[in-house]
Amino acid sequence: MYNKGLYRNWVPKPVQLLLMVLSLSVIMPLGGVYTGNISYLVGGTGALSEYFVWANYATTIGMGACMPVLLRIKMRFKIRDKITLILVLVGLLSYINSTTLQPMVMVTTSLVIGFLKMMVAIELFLPLMAIIGNRGVFYGVFYSFVLMMSQVASYLAAEVSVLYNWQHFYVIVAILCFVLALLHWILMHDKYFALKVPLHYIDWLSILLFISTFMFSAYVYSFGKQQDWWNSPKIMYASIAAFISFALLATRQLTLKRPYLSFVVFKKSNVQNGLFMLFWLGMFLGTATLQNTFAVGVLGYDQVTNSSLNILMIPGIIFAGIVAVFWFKKEKPLKMFVFSGFSSMIGYVIVMYFSMVLEFNYDGWYLPMFLKGYGMCSLFVSVWYYTLDKLELDDMLAAIGLVLVWRTFLAVGFFSALYSWFQYHFQVVAIGDLAVYIDGMTITPQTLAGKMKTVQLNAVIIASKKIFGYIIIMGFGVLVYVLGHHFGRERFQYGRFIRMLSGKSVIARRRLEERKKLLEEIKDAAGPAM
Repeated sequence: MYNKGLYRNWVPKPVQLLLMVLSLSVIMPLGGVYTGNISYLVGGTGALSEYFVWANYATTIGMGACMPVLLRIKMRFKIRDKITLILVLVGLLSYINSTTLQPMVMVTTSLVIGFLKMMVAIELFLPLMAIIGNRGVFYGVFYSFVLMMSQVASYLAAEVSVLYNWQHFYVIVAILCFVLALLHWILMHDKYFALKVPLHYIDWLSILLFISTFMFSAYVYSFGKQQDWWNSPKIMYASIAAFISFALLATRQLTLKRPYLSFVVFKKSNVQNGLFMLFWLGMFLGTATLQNTFAVGVLGYDQVTNSSLNILMIPGIIFAGIVAVFWFKKEKPLKMFVFSGFSSMIGYVIVMYFSMVLEFNYDGWYLPMFLKGYGMCSLFVSVWYYTLDKLELDDMLAAIGLVLVWRTFLAVGFFSALYSWFQYHFQVVAIGDLAVYIDGMTITPQTLAGKMKTVQLNAVIIASKKIFGYIIIMGFGVLVYVLGHHFGRERFQYGRFIRMLSGKSVIARRRLEERKKLLEEIKDAAGPAM
């Protein structure tokens, strides 16, 4: 017997929905490192902050590595056994994070947590997708919920770390995972989703090469500034290792009967243009490094106050979700929705450009963070919807791992590293320019320390504003590109006459539509992976 649901028949439907929402609330923000408590991890372990940035990237890489084999793993095991075991394992890994002082342990556990949590997430996506139906509406509801929970988790991690210590938050997460595992063991059915499939077709060597490629790349992004980029042999070796791993990975796919990755979809226009827009989305999301530098380094915010800035994005995220639901229900063209998202991001950058001063008030964050929240959520929904549109299930699952890593890690990591490098050099230039106004007539030995601090803070602001200015210029170029792109609509249309003989074409079309609907349910559930 097979059962495509999750829970036993006697569990009421509202309770099932509540359990799915609660499970997503815990699973989706889950990771080995949370951005809100990185500074406390540095203080508690005595390790470099770069290790925890690397661990943060590792979670995304683990999720991407799991995507191509997700469907086969789903079909192989009973739903109850799989979800219960994974929740117990994730809870144990979180507990390990709470007890270790070794940063490399956290990097490893983050990678494994990312890999495991996608297996649980796909089980929760499918029923929710079936309930909502429309793919665009599902994206709007799901992304707004997940992005909202991510901001809340980051803030709670900082809050708990201040009130108690950073270990306590990991213990709380572990307890939540164990409680969910117990609930799912009791309430879930013990049947297979469909016909059981073997695991021996999975190419584990390709998975290792995939992980190796992007973990070495993440090392370069994380430690590049600390190691002085190409002047460091470690960065050079890591870059070479990433290139060789990817070359071996791509070559191996040509020799496999069932390849782990598929590069066929990257020939499609919507995938190419979608990746291009996701790259520029990374340009805007990478400004988080500039925002953190300004909030913590210049304004002197503590980590809880700094994390509360992400909470201010929630109204914008909710508004973007509401707009997405109505937009896709009315089946309006995507162009203006994408345009509104990039425009909102440019609005955020413009407000920050003109607002960055030493006297900046906390109330001044409301508008830019609302714009950032709306832009981030709307672009995640619209660009992801467009990128995965009209893809066959097999090709999509075989390529979505690369697309996910591109969106969440490569693009954001590239621009974050680029901004850090430029900010350092622009800051040195700014200090040199400000030094013109420093002499013995304006600064006395008694006021030297205070004046020098003011000079340094102004240099940070000047460097950040200069980067924001370049982002604004590039952003307007992106808007021109969005306005000129067709987004899948045919520019020239002409009528076609189709002759139907004995109704056969109608029956064939109906069968294709039924098959397409079944594949869409699985594909759409895999699409919103975070």
